[in-house]
Amino acid sequence: MTNKLDNKTKLTGAICPSVTPFTLSGKIDFNALELHYKRLTDAKLNGILVMGTIGEFANMNMEERGSLIEHARKMTSLPLIAHISSTVINDMLILADKAYSNGYDAVMILPPYYYGQTASQLISYFQYLDSQLSGNWYIYNFPARTGCDVDVSIVKHLAKSCPRFMGIKDTVDCASHTRLITLESQKIRDDFSVFAGFDEYFIPNLMNDGAGVLSGLTNIVPELFVSILDAYKANDLSTVANLHKKIAKLSEIYLIGEDFVTTIKSVVAQKFGYMQPISRNFNGKIDAAQLKKIDDILNN
Repeated sequence: MTNKLDNKTKLTGAICPSVTPFTLSGKIDFNALELHYKRLTDAKLNGILVMGTIGEFANMNMEERGSLIEHARKMTSLPLIAHISSTVINDMLILADKAYSNGYDAVMILPPYYYGQTASQLISYFQYLDSQLSGNWYIYNFPARTGCDVDVSIVKHLAKSCPRFMGIKDTVDCASHTRLITLESQKIRDDFSVFAGFDEYFIPNLMNDGAGVLSGLTNIVPELFVSILDAYKANDLSTVANLHKKIAKLSEIYLIGEDFVTTIKSVVAQKFGYMQPISRNFNGKIDAAQLKKIDDILNN
């Protein structure tokens, strides 16, 4: 494929891995999604990831994923990244072309999941995809789900050999893992973005010169993350510290319920009322007592 996109803009800040609302009959609720995107846009977040883990990419067929890519671009002016991971490479390339043709800033890709991969296999996999993709792309590193880790040595190799490889979402519960990738990648590229995948690592990642965060609580309190970034840029570290404590407290929400996707959706449904608190294939439930606990966390 020829390179259709020459945009090398570095994405930074707080990006939301958006939930995907569903109707009671199980279809994508585009009306609810538009209202959700309006909230995120009005909050002035730095972008949206379409169909991340919280966006339930693995629970949708190709027709639904393609339709979601098309509809989402019409709903917001924010930068968009489409998560295109699949166990079928050709499906990924179809989704990537749809994202690029709809003006997405980039696509995001997990390592091959189900089959564990060695470092050399991962490098070959991503280099092949780079040769087939016509635009910018990011790696989604989530070892807890894929069984393999895109470590700093792999990132360095790919950053040198793949100029459209623009960054990584490092969903590893270890700040030093993300820090090392940030510091080493900066020696190679100044247009490379390293995002923390956990809400509470937003500030540590910024302080280590990382790009920012791509995390679930931005679905609930996007304004909080924008305020933190504004205070950080203004060198108002006292405000940064106080707001960071709020993120730490809000992170307790993830411990409530049977799965974090249904929990995040339940919070959005309870707080804003425009979507159903339902997820595909999880069958998770939040009862009244749990909703009360969530409400107490949000209001304290």
